[in-house]
Amino acid sequence: MDLVTHAFRILSLPTLHLSTAVKKLFASLLTIGLLVSVTANAQSKPNSLTWPTQPIRIIVTFTPGGAPDVLARVLAQSWQESLGVPVLVENRPGFGGNIGAEMVAKSDPDGYTLLIGTVGIHAINGALYEKMSYDPIKDFTPISFLASTPNVLIVNKRLGVNNLHELIEMAKTKPNQLTFGSSGVGTSLHMSGELFKEMAGVEIRHIPYKGRAQSLPDLISGRISMLFDNLSSSLPLIKAGEVQALGVTTLKRSPAAPDIPTLAEQGLHGFEATSWFSLMAPANLPVAVQKRLNALTRQTLNNPQVRNRLLEGGLEPAPGSPKELTKLIQSETSKWSRVVHQSGAKVE
Repeated sequence: MDLVTHAFRILSLPTLHLSTAVKKLFASLLTIGLLVSVTANAQSKPNSLTWPTQPIRIIVTFTPGGAPDVLARVLAQSWQESLGVPVLVENRPGFGGNIGAEMVAKSDPDGYTLLIGTVGIHAINGALYEKMSYDPIKDFTPISFLASTPNVLIVNKRLGVNNLHELIEMAKTKPNQLTFGSSGVGTSLHMSGELFKEMAGVEIRHIPYKGRAQSLPDLISGRISMLFDNLSSSLPLIKAGEVQALGVTTLKRSPAAPDIPTLAEQGLHGFEATSWFSLMAPANLPVAVQKRLNALTRQTLNNPQVRNRLLEGGLEPAPGSPKELTKLIQSETSKWSRVVHQSGAKVE
């Protein structure tokens, strides 16, 4: 029994005769206890006026250098300048984003641990993994959509193909001899490859990596035949001529690389697989902090200089409301669940 409850019970006893001085003492204790309780409660539930008062962590579930890492560092730099507290980016790669996502899902919902969400984490992994240590929807508070980027099919320059048709013909004559890499099982890059196999009618072995830092050197050296990667990540290598791009995975060509045709226009009609990224927090985040984070995200990504820099790199920023993000996740979950089921891909 705490002090406040004890004092209240004593003052409420009808048969207890206390002196005026003692009653005043218990009344004072009761008042002080209530004030302490209210203050503690206010401190345990941050609001937009008190948040933030300590460093903020943004968790990226892939290795440095990729699109989610770029977005996290853009937000961190902007927020640190406007909020006056350190904003740190932590890379926690592994298991298609599950390692970092689980850490955030089980963190306190106080606005100090955030996640760069991905289509893999929130729309694919639930159907792909037999067992999940977190719920990709229920265990998170949506903050805002961040940006999207086409995926791009790139091949080793010494593979001997010049376009998508030649690649498909080679794959059909060499079933399971060609390999495609991705940044991890369950990522949109992995699913892009599975969708490609299904629509092209070919068998190609999947080689998962923790991130592009490991997969790109293997592609350039010829250890793997091809790779699905975010366009924003591969664009510098494509422009430098170190890899050959055969097509982007969106229905329309990317403004950042208008010379690269889509897979759809090369015969895989309807092929569409976009990598998108969002800002998420643990479930039960106070609404006031959710609104503050949403406003900060919009302010950063709507900045003309930031926006132009991201567009030039192949990322299309489009911050929005939590409700819009929730609808997108529901739609993408339905779409990719079908792809996972049709491909037969499963991870125990």
